[in-house]
Amino acid sequence: MINQTDEIAGKFLGKKISGSDRYNPDLPVAVPRFENRERYGINHKNLPFCGWDVWHAYEFSAMTENGLPVTRVMKIRYNCDNDFLVESKSLKLYLNSFNMAKFGESVSECLKICKKLIEKDLSNKLETEVCVEFLESSRVEIFSQFINIMDFVDEASLKIDTFKEAPELIEVEETSEIKEYYLMFDSLRSNCRVTHQPDFGDAYIYYKSHKHIKEDSVIKYLSSFRSEYHFHEECCEMIFKRIYDLLNAEDELFVCALYTRRGGIDICPVRWSKNCSINPADSLIDLSKFARCGIKQ
Repeated sequence: MINQTDEIAGKFLGKKISGSDRYNPDLPVAVPRFENRERYGINHKNLPFCGWDVWHAYEFSAMTENGLPVTRVMKIRYNCDNDFLVESKSLKLYLNSFNMAKFGESVSECLKICKKLIEKDLSNKLETEVCVEFLESSRVEIFSQFINIMDFVDEASLKIDTFKEAPELIEVEETSEIKEYYLMFDSLRSNCRVTHQPDFGDAYIYYKSHKHIKEDSVIKYLSSFRSEYHFHEECCEMIFKRIYDLLNAEDELFVCALYTRRGGIDICPVRWSKNCSINPADSLIDLSKFARCGIKQ
């Protein structure tokens, strides 16, 4: 049975859409966040985290008034405390509507106009402030402090047979001292809740606590998303909430899901506890500090 959120998100699913020849600000579709948050016990009016949704559009293109093509990698960023996220196919269609549109007498003027239009259109649609940057070049980097979680386990001893999200798989033990943990899992897979197509990415988890989450249990839990059907942002919030519920109130927690691009766009949601000391908000101004999809200006 298709619920209201899936119906909204599937507005353009399976339909032939023309319109890349004319700028169309009506194309973006806003999807309400509350349904999934309510389902997993996240109080939408009192979120247990801060965070951003960060998108990279690798194929944004428009033209100057004299027909000169202008193509850039574009980064879109907005806060997770608003009521809506943007549906990915509608965003792609919207950005494609700039392809044959002509703005400005120069490349710099064209980009300035496009930035202003996109920020205005998406801010109005999502009812929050949306920031847009155009990036001149790219460089691949990885969080230097994060360690592949497989380095902590005996691969031969792992037996994974649960592929629907199962928080009971996470095992926590008390320790005698507070420690910091920087973990990376490079085989995250979930599926789009609308198209059911697979999405792959890297999960980054930092926590500081008296408690120790057994690394093999983290692998089993993250692997349990393999047959889940959720938006990227929802998966990041689910992972955060499941771990957050097992830690102490004063503990620090940071979760980032860096998904690979699909259709020329990737989504990199990140959530962190309000007392988090690694200050990810500053890092997100330049996502080059984040994994393989990071972009450096």
